[in-house]
Amino acid sequence: MSDGTATTTDLDVRLEKHRVELTGYCYRMLGSSFEAEDAVQDTMVRAWRSYDKFEGRSSMRSWLYRIATNVCLDMLNAGNKRARPMDLTAPSPLAQAALTPRPDNTWLEPMPDARVLPTVTDPAEAAIAKESVRLAFMAALQQLPPKQRAVLILREVLAWKASEVAELLGTSVASVNSALQRARATLAESDGAEAATSDPLDEEQQKLLERYVAAFEGYDMTALTALLHEDAIMTMPPFDLWLRGTDDITGFMTTLGAACEGSRLVPVEVNGLPGFAQYKPDEEAGEEAGGYVPWSVQVLEISKGRIAGFHFFLDTARWFPLFGLPLRLEAETDQVQ
Repeated sequence: MSDGTATTTDLDVRLEKHRVELTGYCYRMLGSSFEAEDAVQDTMVRAWRSYDKFEGRSSMRSWLYRIATNVCLDMLNAGNKRARPMDLTAPSPLAQAALTPRPDNTWLEPMPDARVLPTVTDPAEAAIAKESVRLAFMAALQQLPPKQRAVLILREVLAWKASEVAELLGTSVASVNSALQRARATLAESDGAEAATSDPLDEEQQKLLERYVAAFEGYDMTALTALLHEDAIMTMPPFDLWLRGTDDITGFMTTLGAACEGSRLVPVEVNGLPGFAQYKPDEEAGEEAGGYVPWSVQVLEISKGRIAGFHFFLDTARWFPLFGLPLRLEAETDQVQ
């Protein structure tokens, strides 16, 4: 019995070593943080149950990727494509702004870097991994049929050989190369300008974020306008409303979004980009009690020294636990550095 226990523990350890990279793969495939974690758990269970049939003809890593790919393809058979608000509708002028929610499975979901980006020593490899979970790239991936999506991720992001991908998918090298060519062509047509964020953030970008925190926490619309590109974009899933341009964004923030005044921001690493957990004043507790409650996870896109987009993910009951964030900040709490 002790030998069996040791073997079981050893297998658990060997499987767990692959969890972060498999979660990253499934997240890129599915566009959902929670579905990705479910897919990886399913992969681990299937691997555990069928380990006695694993004959070592391939590495454990490639065997796990084969299982994970099949899990994801099964999940994608429903045909759901996750999106950002600007992938679905035109921008709303401020005068017509209405907060209309759509179901959770409509939206591309945010993901903490630590859950999808394994620690690697090669800076170039780390940069590619970060770029491939950014919201614009993730939205572009959603335009691809599932098998093309798998081929592109395995070849372009994970740097697998065409022969390895062909073996994993049970197809030919020619078929893999053809799928990759079609996937590249689709991505080239997609309007997914990447945020030009250094890794790590350079001094200028760090200062930009410091100014953003000061402007947002101070609710200084003049200062905020100076940090935004003129055609900056603001989104707020699960609402399909999105705004373009500094006038509409600041106009919204001082009208429908006025409850955000007095918020506190705590830095988070999300989707390979800078972000913040936003806590707004706890109005129900009353002024004397003070304190702050979760309002959104913000993801910022920086380009050419300014903020090109900021995305507020509002479903805090899901996002704050995922990021390991407290569900309350006390009034005297200084901003976490």
